[in-house]
Amino acid sequence: MTSLLPNPDPITIPLVFKLCSFPPPRRLFSLRLRRFTRKSSSLLPLVAVSSLSATAAKPTRWREKPELAESDSISLLNERIRRDIGKRDTARPAMDSEETEKYIQMVKEQQERGLQKLKGIRQGTEAAGSGGFSYKVDPYSLLSGDYVVHKKVGIGRFVGIKFDVPKDSSEPLEYVFIEYADGMAKLPLKQASRLLYRYNLPNETKRPRTLSRLSDTSVWERRKTKGKVAIQKMVVDLMELYLHRLRQKRYPYPKNPIMADFAAQFPYNATPDQKQVLLLSFSFHNSYSFSQAEFSLQAFLDVEKDLTERETPMDRLICGDVGFGKTEVALRAIFCVVSAGKQAMVLAPTIVLAKQHYDVISERFSLYQQIKVGLLSRFQTKAEKEEYLEMIKSGHLNIIVGTHSLLGSRVVYSNLGLLVVDEEQRFGVKQKEKIASFKTSVDVLTLSATPIPRTLYLALTGFRDASLISTPPPERIPIKTHLSSFRKEKVIEAIKNELDRGGQVFYVLPRIKGLEEVMDFLEEAFPDIDIAMAHGKQYSKQLEETMERFAQGKIKILICTNIVESGLDIQNANTIIIQDVQQFGLAQLYQLRGRVGRADKEAHAYLFYPDKSLLSDQALERLSALEECRELGQGFQLAERDMGIRGFGTIFGEQQTGDVGNVGIDLFFEMLFESLSKVEELRIFSVPYDLVKIDININPRLPSEYVNYLENPMEIINEAEKAAEKDMWSLMQFTENLRRQYGKEPYSMEIILKKLYVRRMAADLGVNRIYASGKMVVMKTNMSKKVFKLITDSMTCDVYRSSLIYEGDQIMAELLLELPREQLLNWMFQCLSELHASLPALIKY
Repeated sequence: MTSLLPNPDPITIPLVFKLCSFPPPRRLFSLRLRRFTRKSSSLLPLVAVSSLSATAAKPTRWREKPELAESDSISLLNERIRRDIGKRDTARPAMDSEETEKYIQMVKEQQERGLQKLKGIRQGTEAAGSGGFSYKVDPYSLLSGDYVVHKKVGIGRFVGIKFDVPKDSSEPLEYVFIEYADGMAKLPLKQASRLLYRYNLPNETKRPRTLSRLSDTSVWERRKTKGKVAIQKMVVDLMELYLHRLRQKRYPYPKNPIMADFAAQFPYNATPDQKQVLLLSFSFHNSYSFSQAEFSLQAFLDVEKDLTERETPMDRLICGDVGFGKTEVALRAIFCVVSAGKQAMVLAPTIVLAKQHYDVISERFSLYQQIKVGLLSRFQTKAEKEEYLEMIKSGHLNIIVGTHSLLGSRVVYSNLGLLVVDEEQRFGVKQKEKIASFKTSVDVLTLSATPIPRTLYLALTGFRDASLISTPPPERIPIKTHLSSFRKEKVIEAIKNELDRGGQVFYVLPRIKGLEEVMDFLEEAFPDIDIAMAHGKQYSKQLEETMERFAQGKIKILICTNIVESGLDIQNANTIIIQDVQQFGLAQLYQLRGRVGRADKEAHAYLFYPDKSLLSDQALERLSALEECRELGQGFQLAERDMGIRGFGTIFGEQQTGDVGNVGIDLFFEMLFESLSKVEELRIFSVPYDLVKIDININPRLPSEYVNYLENPMEIINEAEKAAEKDMWSLMQFTENLRRQYGKEPYSMEIILKKLYVRRMAADLGVNRIYASGKMVVMKTNMSKKVFKLITDSMTCDVYRSSLIYEGDQIMAELLLELPREQLLNWMFQCLSELHASLPALIKY
């Protein structure tokens, strides 16, 4: 009996394969085979029984011909699956429909509160009413030459606003004139107000790649669609992460009556006539006001509610400027957790800040002898570290303070209950991923004066609980900011003014390399003044002694890197000089400026740049934002400004300049919030794998050489079927392992795998049957028309997109000609691969 595989004629292969860059089917072998059947699987191939003989010579490794070992359609699909799913938690358990419905409603309520709060912040007033959120621009605020986005036409250049008389009227009206690639557009002012957005990019330049064309808006529509699909993917991934966190359970902490005694130790007491402070809290309740005596009380009430009333782990951001009471909120949360027998970890980005936290915590818990506090740092000897690690593991250390070393594999916690992260933006990518891994099992409290755009975004859209402390203690005075080009005379004058009033000075540079040069310059200018250097590469004892002497006032000028960015609280240091300011980020500059002005004296921050003409547009805007945010308590607003300057970050690995650049930040955000509000409409209901029917009769024969190499072909086929039944990730891993072990499979085995892939993808897409009738291919599905439109809009291959139509409960495609069975299966595989690529943008049950 000869092989059932026909030798495909290249001329009859449909145009589809050429246009979409997928390799056409190939014939590899034609061998004499005998039928081998087994009832347990409908996909078992026809194999040669004689080839399984124990005496048969076994090849060292099955290989197809070298010239045929190129990337095939299965490899391309596997690469896409790994790219889309590989970084996600593949072990995340699936939810049932009822459970997902409940959590989606919770997320929507949370998100609506976040959007309303953001609306109030953005507009400078409290959000009122139920109007939709908008980033549209007021045409009167535009300057000639500004780039704008018209929602229907695309990107253009604003020219100006002029009066003109319309054809059907004698009364002049105001028109907005916008220049496009192929002409000038004239829009009535009212229409422009509804459809125009400012064009901003999250990178160095504000100039778009090209202007749109009035005569052809199809290019703009494609760019907008690409942005919309990317947004939807981001929203759904956020939703799934949030739902996964909500599913995690832990018992609420008991309300401890001795908490009042601990809170009474807070050293700041207010008189009855002190002003009340408003704290914005956007989680599951409204705003509150309270006295300055407890200027962070409401933030703690939020945290206390998270810990003692919820059954899900806390993930809350406390946003407030330096000295506003964030640490006190953390201390009370730590007390709540530790008094219940759990451990607490306090994570700081630098050893300087970790040491300060250790000192503060040790002092506050000094009355509670049963609570042990430890600091794990590089300042300790090996023996001391080993002792601490053993204490942490055995549970004898209740509160552990340190830097990223606390996240290492050697640190094993006995009963960790709370993670406090100070200044999350200072940690690297790997540390942030490790921090994120804690969030499903322990309570997490993040403290920040200027949260990173991603954290801020999650808080603003309601996917993360947040409390904002926005009003300073009454004795605090705004820091006076001076921005100018660098001149030694200005530096000497600034330092002399501070020393004359008995103060101390921070002198900050972006690199260690320039510290020695500045040291020589200052020693020459101030020969009788104690000056020292501090940076991260100094010996631990030397750095510790330097910081201690500066805190005691023995050192008057500290030349340092941004190691002092967070945590140092030196009451007598009220002047900071920052050189080469253009090399710092906006949040860094804001934090550095916050090192001074901690007392009731007027503080000064001198920001020096080398030459303004050398600064990029983004650097200039960053400095402008810092000058504008001079008042105390504006760290949150500065972070929102930073989000506007450089985008909201790689929320799910999306590049900042990619899909945002297609439409600009403002339209991107509006589309994002619109997608959030309608997210429940884009659900897809998968069907069980075993209920999917593929009505195409193919029974390929495996070559005897390939069967001879496989140790147990029937078992391998069964494993493939089980992998496909589980999920797409398992099927991909099975295929890759098969090829890794046995080499590229022959065409007949490829057909078997493709049939498994088609069934798996159909199940994921809610397709329960696929059949062909002449030139028509029909897929019976449960997906909605909106889901179908989103999927087809995101398809990259025009041939498949244009051939698919949606009618009732069916997706249909009319082919150019009636295809042979193998080619029809290949068409189904490629078409479903295109459809399946949009799954990350959909909520799945």
